Amino acid sequence: MSTAMTTTRRVRPGVVVLWVVQVLLASQFVMAALPKLSGDPVMVDLFNEVGVGQWLRYVVGVLELAGAIGLLIPRLCGLAALGLTLLLVGASLTNLIALGASPAIPIVYLLVASVIAWFRRSSIRAVLAPVVGGLR
Repeated sequence: MSTAMTTTRRVRPGVVVLWVVQVLLASQFVMAALPKLSGDPVMVDLFNEVGVGQWLRYVVGVLELAGAIGLLIPRLCGLAALGLTLLLVGASLTNLIALGASPAIPIVYLLVASVIAWFRRSSIRAVLAPVVGGLR
C-alpha cells in the first residue's frame, strides 16, 4: 500500500488579481495590434496624420502584440509590462502633441501597465540580472 503525499498550495488573492489584470491588458493590446498589422484604413489614416510613415504602424503593432504575449509568460510578464509602459508614454505624447487628442485612454493603460511592472519588478530583475550585472 502506498501512502499518497498531498501538498496544499495556497492561492493568494493578490496574485490571482494580478494575473487577471495581465490577461485583460493583454487582450486589449491584441485588439489594438491587429488593426495596425492588418492595415485597417482607420489605422493607416491615423498614422498618416501623425506624419512619420506607415513603418511606425507596423512597429507599434508588433510591439503591442509582443507585449501582450509577454504579459502571459510568467518569466517575461514584468519586462513586457515595463515595455508597454514605455510604449504608452509615446502613445500619450503622440495623442497630446501630434494628434491634439485626449491622452486619457493611453494614460489609463499606462497606469495599469506600470502597476503590473511594479508588482513584477522581481521578475524584471531576474531577467535583466544576467545582462546587466549586479541587479538585485
